[in-house]
Amino acid sequence: MKPYQPEQIFVERSIEGSPITKNVLDRLPGVPTRSIDSTEFLLEESQRWNPTIPRSKQSLILAHHKGKFFKPCPGSRAKEGLKGVCCNYFVINYASNCHMECSYCYLQSYLNFPYMTIYANQVDLITELKTAFAGSPHDFFRIGTGELADSLALDWLTGYSTVLVEFFARQTNAVLELKTKSNCVGNLLGLEHGGKTVVSWSMNPRYVQEKEEHKTSSISQRLQAATECAEQGYPVGFHLDPLIFYPAWETDYRDLIEEIFRRIPASSIAWISVGSLRMTSSLKDTIRRRFPSSFLPLGELVPSPDGKMRYFKPLRMGMYRQVLRWIREKSPTTQVYACMEGPGVWKEVFQSVPTEAELGEELIQCVV
Repeated sequence: MKPYQPEQIFVERSIEGSPITKNVLDRLPGVPTRSIDSTEFLLEESQRWNPTIPRSKQSLILAHHKGKFFKPCPGSRAKEGLKGVCCNYFVINYASNCHMECSYCYLQSYLNFPYMTIYANQVDLITELKTAFAGSPHDFFRIGTGELADSLALDWLTGYSTVLVEFFARQTNAVLELKTKSNCVGNLLGLEHGGKTVVSWSMNPRYVQEKEEHKTSSISQRLQAATECAEQGYPVGFHLDPLIFYPAWETDYRDLIEEIFRRIPASSIAWISVGSLRMTSSLKDTIRRRFPSSFLPLGELVPSPDGKMRYFKPLRMGMYRQVLRWIREKSPTTQVYACMEGPGVWKEVFQSVPTEAELGEELIQCVV
């Protein structure tokens, strides 16, 4: 994967002294830098000029996050308006946007501030987490950083993971998940993680990665990074999401699963999630405009109750069953769960429908 290289950096004055700011500027010494009081004018410019997404990503903003870093995963059934089976997940929004160009990425039609943004007030994030954990000492939190940005793709610039991994290693009621399509794990190696950080990879067959996951690390690079993390004692995870239907999908996904288990011991795998390709109508239009050679908008997608389009239910349930069978052939005990699917799919594929608390507890027990 080619390292991200912005054309300019904007730094809010309130975080000029942040260690994250120092890390980024030290690693990008030749990039023009401008101090600003606020990002408001950039938002106004993006709305007035309607800059293209690639153009916006050429600017990196180091900002002060003024809202809450830590919140429930927005994939909850209350948010989506349908009876989904949720996994009691929480998210940390430490950054916003991604320099990689996956054709199916929902951020293209979701973010109203299209610039690459890193929230450099990490001390405030740690304080917020301490307060949340102390306030609920009998609850257990499973937390990820990959909602609005890749967890590790910019870590070589920011060093964000170092503080987070070492902080979570000291916690008694929380685990961290770092989800990525990169191989940027250098900062993780050698850390005292205490088994409280799961490093996970979004995975698809090489055919899909090469055609639809532009500027990402190759599947071989991701598996090598996963191997390095497993050797360091990290639990690792894999997300077969989105599963994508095409003529050779069965052969390619079966080969991918076999390669994962050939490279990574089953005892090191915390969990594997599955989820089907899904998109809004606006995202479908964006894919057609930005990636005219993509085959994804041509799929058999139908509207779902939450407003998203998914593969026709019998088709995606068939894909789930096959993938689950291939995983079970390699490891009967690895925890597998479906993301953003309802009780009907769970019942048909997994023969049971866990509650949010039950599923969350099962996933936590995979780590602690």
